[in-house]
Amino acid sequence: MGHNSNLLPPATAAPRSARISYWLLRTLVVNPLFRLVFHGRVEGRPPASRGNPYVVVANHGSDLDPPLLSCAMGRPVSFMAKQELFHVPLLAPLIRGLGAVPVRRGHVDRRALDRCLAQLQRGWLVGVFLDGTRSPTGMVERPRHGAALLAQRSGCPLLPVAILNSHRALSRGSMGLKLVPVTIRIGTPIPAPASRDRQTMETTSQRCAAVINGLLTRAPLPGSGPEQAS
Repeated sequence: MGHNSNLLPPATAAPRSARISYWLLRTLVVNPLFRLVFHGRVEGRPPASRGNPYVVVANHGSDLDPPLLSCAMGRPVSFMAKQELFHVPLLAPLIRGLGAVPVRRGHVDRRALDRCLAQLQRGWLVGVFLDGTRSPTGMVERPRHGAALLAQRSGCPLLPVAILNSHRALSRGSMGLKLVPVTIRIGTPIPAPASRDRQTMETTSQRCAAVINGLLTRAPLPGSGPEQAS
């Protein structure tokens, strides 16, 4: 799958507590919301092996994206979350249990990067939104280099994913949901970049952006139906 075994030791599956938390949330909350409220569909296949790590890179249009994307992958996805959320009484233990990584926004947070590398070492999927913030159009507009750097340092391939219509379902600043269909399209893995130089980081990030934006504007696959993961 393009992994560089010299960079990451053999992976282990996500801890039992995280898998249980994920299963409960997915079964009782996220999957019903995705399938019944948003008529959710998944096009493409998520990574099959539970212990096979990827850097999942996606567009970002809504606060709905992390749970919906994790639901579509069929296994926990560890996302970076702003550190303020880890001080919210009810939310903090939940996102910790799901493997979220606290990050200081507006800084180059090396500690957060190291924690994401550790999650990949454990066999997790690590999710990175390519723009680093929500886009009002749902498209990737200004790709950052974080995902490419994480892939290069870990040797794990990048998995491009497009989330369609979440920016309409719950737009930035909105207090209520809109009942629009949401589709998640999973692309083909992109090998980890071989070098960390700026040009390689930029080329890889732009390639991810082009693939994701292409998935966003592509016509639906023939015969694609409701969300595939059960």
